[in-house]
Amino acid sequence: MKGLPTRAGGSAVERAGLSRGLVLLLAVASGAAVGNLYYAQPLLDVIARDLHVGQGTAGLLVTATQVGYAVGIMFIVPLGDVHNRRRLAPTMMVLSAVSLAACAVAPGIVILLLALVALGLTTVAGQILIPFAGDLADDASRGRVVGTVLSGALTGILAARVVSGLIADVLGWRAVFVIAAVLMLLLGAVLARAIPPDIPRATQPYGALLRSILVLVRREPTLQVVLLYGAISFGTFTLFWTGLTFLLSGPPYDYPTWAIGLFGLAGLVGALAAQGSGRLHDRGWSNRATGLSWLLAIVAWAICDVGRFSVAWLLVGIILLDIATQSQRILNQAQVFDISPQARSRVNTAYITGNFVGGAVGSIVASILWASGGWTAVSTVGAASSAAALALWLVAAARARAVPASRNHSRSLNKKGASP
Repeated sequence: MKGLPTRAGGSAVERAGLSRGLVLLLAVASGAAVGNLYYAQPLLDVIARDLHVGQGTAGLLVTATQVGYAVGIMFIVPLGDVHNRRRLAPTMMVLSAVSLAACAVAPGIVILLLALVALGLTTVAGQILIPFAGDLADDASRGRVVGTVLSGALTGILAARVVSGLIADVLGWRAVFVIAAVLMLLLGAVLARAIPPDIPRATQPYGALLRSILVLVRREPTLQVVLLYGAISFGTFTLFWTGLTFLLSGPPYDYPTWAIGLFGLAGLVGALAAQGSGRLHDRGWSNRATGLSWLLAIVAWAICDVGRFSVAWLLVGIILLDIATQSQRILNQAQVFDISPQARSRVNTAYITGNFVGGAVGSIVASILWASGGWTAVSTVGAASSAAALALWLVAAARARAVPASRNHSRSLNKKGASP
């Protein structure tokens, strides 16, 4: 890659000018940024008591953060294609630090809600850095690099819930946001110095930039299929973790909140194990690996259903389901980044927006299913959704095989001078 340092030997990533240290920094920064969205989730009861509001009102805190994040994904992340991301990502992390500080000092629920909307809006640095990593990597190592950075983001999602509860138990809930703000400032300063210069890939006006996202979705069949994969994958992910809270908080488990949060560590094992799926993409096995991941998800859901009787089986199911889910996300994003090198931030916007829609549906459906059929209903719908995605994969794979075959047949007829 021009303008970046190279050296003889080393991995393909290092020869492209993207060192292992920089990849690790991008992964940590992405995880810390995305983690901002999830600090409040385990703290709802504590915040409700401290601010003298009901649990229903406190539940709006999660909604406020997600709404802000959705707006940021749609209207800020596309700027990565037309602005210098070396400046854009650290700037968003500084603004996130300001929003986190506002959360820490919020005197009441209204100010806290507004601060969390601002936090969601500004905490999109991770979704700016992931396509940036894809641009910095060469073709031979892009899947591995994206897999590593995305694994950092996924780790941040799972770890934030655990870390938040532990800090709040010792120092109080406001300390969680203070520590997160300091972390954002430190990482923003390091990123500003460490990441290489960035050259914008497009010069479109802002309105045209946003409209081009819809054009990409309409024009690219691969993006359409992967959007469906992503929506189903993140929808079942949210379905599982929402339903799991209901399962573990009631009989036969009756676990306290802090113990439920520790189950995120099992998911963390799965997320780390899935990191290698990026290498499968680099070797040209992305499509087959996607199909196998959906098959693994179906098996994992079956094991999780048995987990209503046994915590050991439940832990096995969590690990397998997270391996499947996180592998899908890595493979999905590696595939969409191959669609258009000039528009990676915009295809990422489309993909993450689809994820957000799926996650919102999964969260709503989980509560309905739990009320009507308990954990078995949650597991059944999760497995059925994964089976539907596997069926979609089979259809897409069959069409991909049919297209080259039909083209070859057409060429053969033309060579013989046959008429259609």
